[in-house]
Amino acid sequence: MKSYQYKTAGVCCQEIYFELDEENKIRQVIFLGGCAGNLLAISKLVKGKPATEIADLLAGNDCGGKGTSCADQFAQALKQALLQQQN
Repeated sequence: MKSYQYKTAGVCCQEIYFELDEENKIRQVIFLGGCAGNLLAISKLVKGKPATEIADLLAGNDCGGKGTSCADQFAQALKQALLQQQN
């Protein structure tokens, strides 16, 4: 199990903490700040899913014309974590 911390930009959530298992499935997600109900729901829905699948699904999601969202930031965090593992 590997843990990650991602500092967000342009959204209400300030940071995202998450864990990926050996198969790159999401085991835990914690959003610091943001819309608690929505982010708790996202955390529950993505648990156990492949990181690549979730990154593709959530990428580009926009919140109020900001050009990003907490979900999009999580997608970016997952992509970054997967790239780090390749290097």
